[in-house]
Amino acid sequence: MSSAQWASQEATEQAPVRLGLRRLLGTRGFRRLLAVRFSAQWGDGMFQAALGGAVLFNPEREADPMAVALGLAVLLLPYSLVGPFAGALLDRWDRRRVLWMANALRAALTLGVAGLVAAGVAGPALYIGALAVVGVTRFVLAGLSAALPHVVVPQHLVEANVVAATAGAAVAALGGACAIALRPVFGTGNLGSAGVTAVAAVGALAALLIAAGFRRGRLGPDNPAEPGRVIVAVARGLVGGARATAASPSVASSFLALVAHRLAFGVCTLLMLLLFRHTFAAHGVLRTGMAGIGEVVVIAAAGLGAAAMVTPWLAHRVGRANTIRIAAVVAAVSQFSLSQMITLPTALIGAFLLTGAGQVIKLCADSAVQSDVADDARGRVFALYDAIFNIGYVAAVAAAALLSPPHGHSPLLLMLAALTYLIGLAGHELMLMRDKVTRARRPLLTSHLG
Repeated sequence: MSSAQWASQEATEQAPVRLGLRRLLGTRGFRRLLAVRFSAQWGDGMFQAALGGAVLFNPEREADPMAVALGLAVLLLPYSLVGPFAGALLDRWDRRRVLWMANALRAALTLGVAGLVAAGVAGPALYIGALAVVGVTRFVLAGLSAALPHVVVPQHLVEANVVAATAGAAVAALGGACAIALRPVFGTGNLGSAGVTAVAAVGALAALLIAAGFRRGRLGPDNPAEPGRVIVAVARGLVGGARATAASPSVASSFLALVAHRLAFGVCTLLMLLLFRHTFAAHGVLRTGMAGIGEVVVIAAAGLGAAAMVTPWLAHRVGRANTIRIAAVVAAVSQFSLSQMITLPTALIGAFLLTGAGQVIKLCADSAVQSDVADDARGRVFALYDAIFNIGYVAAVAAAALLSPPHGHSPLLLMLAALTYLIGLAGHELMLMRDKVTRARRPLLTSHLG
């Protein structure tokens, strides 16, 4: 039975059925897909932290706000540039083959970037290499998201998505923490940074081996079509993704809330990197610099864990829409409060709340796509979603780099981040209200025509 035949939007939206973690992990296909995600995201977190350390916290290099913004853009623009191609092709190619081939290529490219770091290469060459690595990672993560409904039935998608996305993000954070922990072992210069970067290839190789264990066609798509001309497929994929999104108010409204989160999160990410590099002073056991960023990673992982526990409970009792409302308000309040007292301890508290609230919104948006969009369009919707959100994130980082002082202490930008959440929440409400009005008019129109 295909995932399209399983689809049941009404049942999923009203009250997702709880399967329980033990029984969910007892599902062989889900367990294997989760192992692929963990391996891939550990390597991704390791690579990003290693590259960040090489560029931003390497004593042999210097970084101002624009350099920080450029580094973040390199790590995230591939999600926008490659995403449309991933979406168009994931709905046409065997996703199992995409997963193992992309991971093989990612391992090779990671080792290539490590070589560039060791040689002290900077500027376009290093950034292009990093773009290639993260771009291939986009295929892996998009493929994992699109494949999930092929190993879990719709009644359990919310719960399965919470486990997969949240635990995967936590494992990525663990990968970042491993990179930070290995820096003193390998050294903080170019050679040390290269060694840490090379270790990240282990995650891609492990993901390759695990993905190869799926049988051909197991992960979809259900009705693959040969791509023909790729550019045409991409263009049609983006249009198809936009139409599928617009046709589902639950998906479109969730997207608006998530766009707001990505914009605000981009501003806050840049400010936190600058504050930990230039402004904050050690406070008891709390550290600054790269060690301080490691503490932020741990706190953020705790926020992801909290989101994993809270999201299914809230979604089951109050529905996805109300869950998004609560998370957006929590995020707005946390950023406004931080703007009034910017210190190292309050920044860590803000990181926990912001990451947790943002993950709640993302989980709701992901489950909306997975349950309310047909399988033949799901990859394209995820691709459109990634392209828009990551372009917004990079734009927010760039704007913050232009507006922020070099030390990162900017209450005004934090207040703007808080306001962004409220604007996104307003868009979410307007979209749902318009859908409600449209549904109310249909019976009247039918009666009139009758």
